[in-house]
Amino acid sequence: MNTLYPVMLEPQEPSGYCVQFVDIPGAITEGETLEECLFNAAEALTGVIESYIELGQEIPRPSENIKEAYYIAPDARVQSALLIRWARGDRSLADIARALETSWPSAQRLENPHHSPTLKQLERAASVLGKKLVLSLE
Repeated sequence: MNTLYPVMLEPQEPSGYCVQFVDIPGAITEGETLEECLFNAAEALTGVIESYIELGQEIPRPSENIKEAYYIAPDARVQSALLIRWARGDRSLADIARALETSWPSAQRLENPHHSPTLKQLERAASVLGKKLVLSLE
């Protein structure tokens, strides 16, 4: 599963760029340099997805192969919550809690963007969801 969202940079006058996500309309930011834009984009994406999760809103999947786009991921806490949520699909949190042999609140924390699950918890959850945990540094 992919959590890299495409972002487009549009030059602004007299300087800098406007940064807009293709799939997340509420995630808009700006910056003077490319580096600043990409940093701000990650912050904006993290904040908007956190908000979507807290409000129980549907989170769009990221588009792929957008020409001239930069691809940005939210922070690790939000990525893990998002991936667990997507992998769970229609299964209830109660089903996941039973499969993990844990409490419902413990299972719910896996989808909480303010909680940092351990690698062991993520690995167990991935296994229960029929997935494999894969880490990447970029």
